[in-house]
Amino acid sequence: MTNKIITVRKRLTGKVVSDKMDKTVVVNVQRYVAHKKYGKYYKIDKHYKAHDEGNIYNVGDTVIIEECRPLSKDKNFTVVEKKN
Repeated sequence: MTNKIITVRKRLTGKVVSDKMDKTVVVNVQRYVAHKKYGKYYKIDKHYKAHDEGNIYNVGDTVIIEECRPLSKDKNFTVVEKKN
């Protein structure tokens, strides 16, 4: 029997909207949701604070963030990579 470690972590793609904090960026993630009754799709925006160890990412960058253990009161994500 082989031991496989399966990690199920949420990955989201969004745009950096703020980089003013030290080692933290705010990422805006946009998703489309269908209305329950009418079926029309509409946009929902949510802001996530993500850990940026080297202060590499700037406002306007499109990044991929991944769920992790709580790093502070509001920060539960880390920036994995910059999307081209």
